[in-house]
Amino acid sequence: MQFTRRDFGKIALVSVPLYGAFGAKRIDSKFGGVQVGAITYSFNRIASPDPEAIIKAYVEIGLGEAELMSNHCEALAGAPAMPTFGRGGPGGGPGAGRAPAGGPPPPAAAGAPPAQPPAARGGRAPLTPEQQAERQAATEKLAKWRSSTNAATWKGVAKKFEDAGIDVALLCYNMQDSMKEEDIEYGFQMAKGLGVKGITTSTTLTMAKRIAPVADKHKLLVGYHGHDATNDPNQTATLESYATLMAYGKYNGINLDIGHFTAAGYDAVAFIKEHHAKITNLHVKDRKKDHGPNVAVWGTGDTPMKEVFQLLKKEKYPFPANLELEYPIPEGSDIVAEAKKCLAYVKSCLV
Repeated sequence: MQFTRRDFGKIALVSVPLYGAFGAKRIDSKFGGVQVGAITYSFNRIASPDPEAIIKAYVEIGLGEAELMSNHCEALAGAPAMPTFGRGGPGGGPGAGRAPAGGPPPPAAAGAPPAQPPAARGGRAPLTPEQQAERQAATEKLAKWRSSTNAATWKGVAKKFEDAGIDVALLCYNMQDSMKEEDIEYGFQMAKGLGVKGITTSTTLTMAKRIAPVADKHKLLVGYHGHDATNDPNQTATLESYATLMAYGKYNGINLDIGHFTAAGYDAVAFIKEHHAKITNLHVKDRKKDHGPNVAVWGTGDTPMKEVFQLLKKEKYPFPANLELEYPIPEGSDIVAEAKKCLAYVKSCLV
């Protein structure tokens, strides 16, 4: 059974929090009928040591919708941090300094393929015995903390955003092949506690098959994030891979990254027209074709951004378009200033 556009619309309406009940005024970042938000991964540079800087950034930029990374969610809930030993910190991936539920390694970055072995990344010095012991102790401490969490833990995080006028619409919980069933379940419990309408995840097709029955059980949408790793048959990258993961279950959908999709050689406009009923949200960035780089000045790459936004405006699709800033910050600027520029460009596409 497939979701219809009406199904997604109903889910979106049910998920809207009652801001009036809390006395908060929601930030309106809907332009031309298109809901624009951001994934908190974009603000990873400022998330440590104070994760609440993310919320302040949304307010300053004027973004009323958030796709919350699970590591940021845990940090906002008071989870103990993992030692980074040079691997995390500002500018690292969205899992920098924090372990996923499945074990010590940080989760793959949102919008990035699963982490490669150290040799493939140019090599890193192995941990000393003392560092290994410290990491193991921190992992055990974090696991104990996670076992103590419940729905109230995550509701408290959602309220932090709500009090600032921001809707946490989606949880990004990247799931690795090494995860156990209880680790998958942990992500769904986090999502239900937050009250989001769905989960987004950067993972493999083998995991998508494992996740599908869990999503069916919870009746919660899962949007699989696409990449441009078209040479890896286990990645969500080719048109065939999208079709495969959607066939695994009714609640398997797509978090379409229009930048990666363009870099992979595909037409985002045509894909959205055909599969809009299975799209949980978009990730918005500008990239060059043929696996080219992200560009810092949106509108100068090959991603058909204006055409995509005009399509969303015309068809009134219910899913949000979330900024995902991955390009290097130009000298003299910062992530908030860059996000403002990107948002301004998006608004210009909706005129």
